[in-house]
Amino acid sequence: MKRLGLYLSTAMLAVTLGSTAYAQKVTVGVSWSNFQEERWKTDEAAIKAAIEKAGGTYLSADAQSSPAKQLTDVESLIARGAKALIVLAQDTEAIRPAIEKAVNEGIAVVGYDRLIENPQAFYITFDNREVGRMQARAVFAEKPKGNYVFIKGSSTDPNADFLFAGAMDVLKDAMSKGDIKNVGEAYTDQWLPANAQRNMEQFLTKNNNKVDGVVAANDGTAGGVVAALSAQGLAGSVPVSGQDGDKAALNRVALGTQTVSVWKDARELGRVAAETALLLASGKKMTEVPGVVTFSEGPKKQPMQSLFLKPQPITKDNLDTVINAGWVTKDVVCQGVPKGKTKVCG
Repeated sequence: MKRLGLYLSTAMLAVTLGSTAYAQKVTVGVSWSNFQEERWKTDEAAIKAAIEKAGGTYLSADAQSSPAKQLTDVESLIARGAKALIVLAQDTEAIRPAIEKAVNEGIAVVGYDRLIENPQAFYITFDNREVGRMQARAVFAEKPKGNYVFIKGSSTDPNADFLFAGAMDVLKDAMSKGDIKNVGEAYTDQWLPANAQRNMEQFLTKNNNKVDGVVAANDGTAGGVVAALSAQGLAGSVPVSGQDGDKAALNRVALGTQTVSVWKDARELGRVAAETALLLASGKKMTEVPGVVTFSEGPKKQPMQSLFLKPQPITKDNLDTVINAGWVTKDVVCQGVPKGKTKVCG
């Protein structure tokens, strides 16, 4: 994968989009897979603000975790006048007919945070393989030996495999030496915390609670894992990873029941996605988007024009980063945290 100039793209894009030649009214339709996860509301606010700042109109639809509904949602957004689409796919294969329809009608398409492997759809996300590496590094630093469980994301989301591949980049040597043993690995249907908890409960039972580390794909699944560990009196003694910087997860980091939440600033991702969609709707080619790179590591190995933003691991040692960035308030992070437990909480 080519990543030259990877993390300079957002500033370059902002300069391009600030030009007077770009100022035009464009209707952008956003198809959300669901709003069950806290972070999507943050993404939405950033996307909407960027579109309206440029004089455009924001339209949206919530697929409510239904691939079938998302297909009709996209068609509806097109019928309502969308000249650009931002799509957070519930099922990246099932959505393909809707994407092809949009492209055939000359509508610009941005695959948002989840790969839609159609070369005519622009792909924007964070570096998810690196997120997986960050998750594994944090758990490995706490427990370099022992039994590991891998609670992956949804099988219909390529990100789940990118994250797992990143974790394997870090852990493969220790696994080949026998220092780490994979004692449980499962996808989490629809990324639902309840499904993650059920999987974790089964792995705990299977291994007589002898689990030393858990690489969980995101903060939602991490929450399910921690619930399962808590029921067995193990929360806080088994390192657990996550991602997204969810408020509840950052509180768990402060409490010590979650080791890391890899922060992906959804405000930045949403802004850049909106600006990219508007730029493409104005007639720019995908290869003309500032900072664009070619990505070809999807399941079909299709070369995709892409932008990748840089993630940041948040542990108890740098919780002040998200507080100082205005992502979350100190009182939320420190709720219920005993005095002296975590530096940022006093």
